[in-house]
Amino acid sequence: MASTTPTETPPAPPAASRRAASTGRVGDKVFLGLSRGSGILLLAIMASIAVFLSYRAALAISKDEGNFLTTFDWNPAGDPPVFGIAVLLFGTVVSSIIAMAIAVPIAVGIALFISHYAPRRIAAPLAYVVDLLAAVPSIIYGIWGALFLVPYLGGLNLWLDEYLGWTYIFDKTEVGVARSLFTVGILLAIMILPIVTSVSREVFLQVPRMNEEAALALGATRWEVIRMSVLPFGRSGVISASMLGLGRALGETMAVATVLSPSFVISLHILDPGGGTFAQNIAAKFDEANQFGRDALIASGLVLFVLTLLVNGAARLIIARRKEYSGANA
Repeated sequence: MASTTPTETPPAPPAASRRAASTGRVGDKVFLGLSRGSGILLLAIMASIAVFLSYRAALAISKDEGNFLTTFDWNPAGDPPVFGIAVLLFGTVVSSIIAMAIAVPIAVGIALFISHYAPRRIAAPLAYVVDLLAAVPSIIYGIWGALFLVPYLGGLNLWLDEYLGWTYIFDKTEVGVARSLFTVGILLAIMILPIVTSVSREVFLQVPRMNEEAALALGATRWEVIRMSVLPFGRSGVISASMLGLGRALGETMAVATVLSPSFVISLHILDPGGGTFAQNIAAKFDEANQFGRDALIASGLVLFVLTLLVNGAARLIIARRKEYSGANA
């Protein structure tokens, strides 16, 4: 007759363990609720901003006697009211492109120097100085640009006109101080430089050390290590950093308003004074505008809002479509 061994009942967990498990489950639920609520709150805020801007913009555009997208004038107080965003859109895009073309290569170079070339005793102070530049208020940049950058860019403008005037873009056709979109682009490049540099530096520092050591063991030079290991891993971070900088360049207000000499004329001669941006126009005309004029300014703000969303959405699509940018396979 086979003998049966009674099944041993596992000991019950101590009361302290049960309380800890219960507390952990409650903590998970609370954290999940807070996280979900934060996401919903953010979406609600964005939706409320979009609804507000759209409503006020519709009130203004419905009474605009010009074409809102193509009119080269801004006179909402006229009879009839005529205003458009063509000049503002052109100036915002051109100044931001100039800023990105100048700032991004320099920022990536500084980030690589700090993370992979500079000795630690130099890298740490240099990184601190770059981060400190991001804390400077925009009005300080504007005052510096108006009192220092504008007077001293005259010589550079003449040099560009003499040697690169054949490109038409750098052909200076008007005499005057350097209160142009080119000057605005240089000032914006200085302002977004610390943002792009800081984010890119942190991304480059996250490159797996094993990848770099493997490349060096195979006989790669320092530049080949950076080209084959560092840049592919950090490409998505550089794109994200560039989009952060572009977002600030698109919406910068006080610095641009201090430096630029606004006019509602579109000119591809970027050295000539004149032009305008969305943020600069809103800041300059908001106080003196009546109710309808403010609705018109809000309509231009809606275009800037949509433009910023499109830029960030395009950046996300670039990263999502190119998996090698994410660094997941590094």
